[in-house]
Amino acid sequence: MTIQCTCLVQEGQIAHAQAESLRVATVNFARQSFGAEPEVNWIEVPKGSGFTEGKPSTSVLVSMNADRALSLAEREPLLRELGQIWEREADRSPDEVVTVISDPQA
Repeated sequence: MTIQCTCLVQEGQIAHAQAESLRVATVNFARQSFGAEPEVNWIEVPKGSGFTEGKPSTSVLVSMNADRALSLAEREPLLRELGQIWEREADRSPDEVVTVISDPQA
């Protein structure tokens, strides 16, 4: 089974080597958490097109579909773990990382 994952980053804020490290860490997270291979869709928002608090954004967004419906007790630790991976690998603060793990679409 393949699950979808979208990584939305600001152009020029993630170096190529860093992006590759993030992809690998995200794939490993999905494999460990869901036993599934993610299809990672990497999107770079063009400079000047993403703003937070009226300034160019430094935020990243990682959205992944789970392989099954998750309870809140399952979802929260997964969201924390995914966020911590991106905080560490992308050198971002917790306020700059948005993580989403959605239940599969019917």
